This record gives sequence, structure tokens and C-alpha cells, in this order.
Amino acid sequence: MTFDLINCLYVFILAGFIGFEVIRRVSPLLHTPLMSLTNALDAIVVVAAIIIAGRHESTLSTVLGAVAVAAAFSNMVGGFLITDRMLRMFKLSKSKKP
Repeated sequence: MTFDLINCLYVFILAGFIGFEVIRRVSPLLHTPLMSLTNALDAIVVVAAIIIAGRHESTLSTVLGAVAVAAAFSNMVGGFLITDRMLRMFKLSKSKKP
């Protein structure tokens, strides 16, 4: 049990460092497409969290699944709002002709 936990923790920490380095080196021009991609991944996380919460294996797994659904859903909605706001910044403003 502890060996599996240590391996999973190692993979999680390694993925965190790799993800941080990848995101840090992204050009500012690519932030909007990158946000759109992460929003799509958040939608997948919401579906996975719903599946976990719906299994009813134990009370703890159901509660943690419900928390995961709420967190992933709020992250997804916030990401879409931020992406929409960023895309509105790139639209050309219509100047009024006198």
C-alpha cells in the first residue's frame, strides 16, 4: 500500500514540476489557445469526478467525488469566462465615422 502511494506521489510531484516548466516557457501569444485546451481538460475532469462520486463505494469517496465535481466545474466555468474575456481583448474596436 505505501509503495503504491509513494509511486503515485512521485509521479504527481514530477508532473507538477514538468507542467510548471512547460507553462512558464509558453509565449504570451499562445496563452489563449492554451487556456482553451485546459478548459477542455477540465470538462473531462468533471466527467471523471461525476463517475467517482456516483460509485458510492464509501462515504469518503462520495464526499471527495462531490468536492471534485464542484472544484472542477468552478475551474471550468472560470476558465471559459477568462478565455472569453481574453478573446474580447483581441477584437477590433469599431470606430465611429463622423
